[in-house]
Amino acid sequence: MISVEARSYSFVGALGVIFMSPVSKFFKFLGTSHMQFIDEVVAWYRMNKRDLPWRNTRDPYIIWLSEIILQQTRVEQGLPYFNRFLEKYPTVADFAAADEDEILKLWQGLGYYSRGRNMHKTSKIVMEEHGGYFPHRYDDLLRLKGVGEYTAAAIASFSADEERAVVDGNVFRLLSRFFGLQEIINSPQGKRAFTELANSVIDKNDPGTSNQAMMEFGAMVCKPRNPDCRVCPLSQQCFALRNDRIAELPVKKKAQPPRPRHFNYAVVLSGDLILLNKRGPKDIWENLYEFPLFESERPLDVSEVLVLPDFVRAFGEGVTVLSVHGPTKHQLSHQTIHAQFVVIETNKPGLIAEKGWQFVGLDELQMLAQPKIIFSFLRNFLH
Repeated sequence: MISVEARSYSFVGALGVIFMSPVSKFFKFLGTSHMQFIDEVVAWYRMNKRDLPWRNTRDPYIIWLSEIILQQTRVEQGLPYFNRFLEKYPTVADFAAADEDEILKLWQGLGYYSRGRNMHKTSKIVMEEHGGYFPHRYDDLLRLKGVGEYTAAAIASFSADEERAVVDGNVFRLLSRFFGLQEIINSPQGKRAFTELANSVIDKNDPGTSNQAMMEFGAMVCKPRNPDCRVCPLSQQCFALRNDRIAELPVKKKAQPPRPRHFNYAVVLSGDLILLNKRGPKDIWENLYEFPLFESERPLDVSEVLVLPDFVRAFGEGVTVLSVHGPTKHQLSHQTIHAQFVVIETNKPGLIAEKGWQFVGLDELQMLAQPKIIFSFLRNFLH
């Protein structure tokens, strides 16, 4: 790892911008040692931390479960999923032995389904290459599927006290506001700057607690909106508070606007059966179940959907439309899905079979993993 003494970045101090100021000199300028900062944060943490189950273990498997589930997910939403997964798969061997469809069904509603698929692959790697013992060292963890620098640092730090800073959104925000670091957090240079600053402030004798404390402090006190500055033990030396810059920090480059997609679903019922399709690879919702899909470049009304060449080839002409639902908007990180559901009758079972679609019993739906937009529709449509 590059020494913080050998690197320099632009910080903002109480007197303005300090260009090319090494991290150690920056602390000296502020009159704040790294130990003063982290001691305050850890003291707050010991008194105010939430009692979360993954904080009561050193088992890297359990910590891995929590870290992957909580990616892109609030604790309040992720906690029930964590409990269900741990109950269903108490060991990595149990996870590896599970069927992927079963895992994706349990994951349903969390989004970013590639996380669940990668977890299954990782569990198999652990069984095959690590003898069923989940690794706890940073370098070994990085070789696992779906485990990046952040997750590897978290598992190594929390399970084995390896001296690795864990820099998530909460830590970015805390460090940026307190120290006035204005590097763009979603840039390579910014990530390096914040990681080295975080590594310089953690208590080397207890890095796991230091990391947990900064993450919790950012989540509970130094919140994205309306931070609780009145009770913050760091407020007197906080650059953002003293300079009225709370809303401006951390600095983040704006992402590209989401790409719109228009999904036209055919909902086909036959008695107590419903027609489904299992999605393929290289697109969203891989291996999840949905209805036959006819994607279009723009929004279509029902009459336009019925004459789409692919629709006619699948269901023939003159199908009976029973009802139409939507359009419904579903927001993903990089895509906005606009979906409508056309409920139809058809007398073309042969063409349906050629598509690889299959009729499934309504009572089997609860066993199949579906994207949120599908199971939300079914919940309302069937009840």
